Amino acid sequence: MTAPIRQKWQSVRDEVRQRIHAREWPPGALMPNEADLATEFGCARTTVNRALRSLAETGLLDRRRKAGTRVAQQPVAKATFEIPVMRKEIEARGKRYRHELLSRAVSVPPAATAVAMGCGSGAKCLRLRALHHADERPYALEDRWVNLAAVPEARNEPFSEISANEWLLMQVPYTHGAIAFSATSASNAVAIPMGCKNGASLFTIDRLTWNKAEAVTKVRIFFQEGHQLHTLL
Repeated sequence: MTAPIRQKWQSVRDEVRQRIHAREWPPGALMPNEADLATEFGCARTTVNRALRSLAETGLLDRRRKAGTRVAQQPVAKATFEIPVMRKEIEARGKRYRHELLSRAVSVPPAATAVAMGCGSGAKCLRLRALHHADERPYALEDRWVNLAAVPEARNEPFSEISANEWLLMQVPYTHGAIAFSATSASNAVAIPMGCKNGASLFTIDRLTWNKAEAVTKVRIFFQEGHQLHTLL
C-alpha cells in the first residue's frame, strides 16, 4: 500500500509518534534509517531528520551517532504547551473578545527583567499593560516587556487595535522559551483593573521567549480566580 505523502516535518513527527505510542516501534527498538523513512513518507531526508530531532528533544527518541536512532527505553513524559492567541482562546469558550491597552511606554526595565532578557545596561524596551476581556469582563491582565533590539518594528506599532500577544505571534519567530506557573496575590495594581479583591490568589504565567540568542519578550499574565490551564502529554 502506498503511504500518504507528507511534506511537512510536523506531519512526519506526528506519524512517528503515533506509531511509537501504538508500539509499532516499542521501547528500545531501532528505528528505520532516515532514507527509508523519507521514501515511505514521500519527503526529503532533511524533513525526516527534523522530525526525529524534535522527538528526541521531547525524550521520546534516543539518537546517537553511528548507533542509529532508538525509541527511548523509558521516555520522559512531557507536557506540550503552545503559546495561545488570547483572542482565539476566549472566542473558543463562546465569549466575545475585547482587547484594552492600559499603558504603553518605552523605558529601561527593572534590573531583574533586564538580566533575564539579556538586555544591555540602560537599554530601553517597550512595556505594555493590557486587559483581555471576555464578554466585557476582565479575563486576563498582561504585563509585557518587548525587546526593541530584537523587534524594532514594535516601536511604531500602537497595539490599540491588536494585542501584543497576537501581533508578536504573527510577526516574530521564536525558537525557545521558559515558562513558570504560580499562584500570586493580587496587588492593587493588578486587583483594580481585574476587578478582584486585593490579595486574591490569581493563576499567573511568567513567560520568556527567545529567537535564537535574542530575547523577544518577557510577559507576566494574571488570570481571574478559578482559571484552569489545559495541555497535552
